[in-house]
Amino acid sequence: MPPTRTVKDYIRTIVDFPHEGIMFRDVTTLFADPRGFRMAIDQMLNPYAGMEIDMVVGLEARGFILGGAIAHQLSVGFVPVRKKGKLPGAVISEDYQLEYGEAVVEIHDDAIEAGDKVLLVDDLLATGGTAEAGIKLIERLGGEIVGCAFIVDLPELGGRKRIEALGMDVHTLCEFDGA
Repeated sequence: MPPTRTVKDYIRTIVDFPHEGIMFRDVTTLFADPRGFRMAIDQMLNPYAGMEIDMVVGLEARGFILGGAIAHQLSVGFVPVRKKGKLPGAVISEDYQLEYGEAVVEIHDDAIEAGDKVLLVDDLLATGGTAEAGIKLIERLGGEIVGCAFIVDLPELGGRKRIEALGMDVHTLCEFDGA
């Protein structure tokens, strides 16, 4: 009998992308496999079974894929956090630091109501900068974050510790060493 596959088994590593020395963890191979994708969505949801969740927020861009599927499973709404200038209508913004520079993410200013229970999702937790910016946006709108779920954790980059230091529950499905 062949060994049971894990979510990690479906993720490929692309060496030197997007820059030399980077080991890119590509989840598109996970998304393309129906069993792997279902496994990932189910495992991302498991820790939150039975909890009240009103909204799923996904971080651009792969968080949209995960967030949409998770919101569908929970029968709740989905809200995107996008890069600056991508959302129509009134937005609020949050700056955050990248490895080399700064970026801005935005959310519609009416996307979350005060008291909404929110699950934040994305594919990968590296330094935690994007996730922290998303958390700040949700909290500025009055949302209460019940958890932050990711497929991949890169523990050497410290994102989990950074997000947990904000008082957040962090759930990841697998880890990879190295950046």
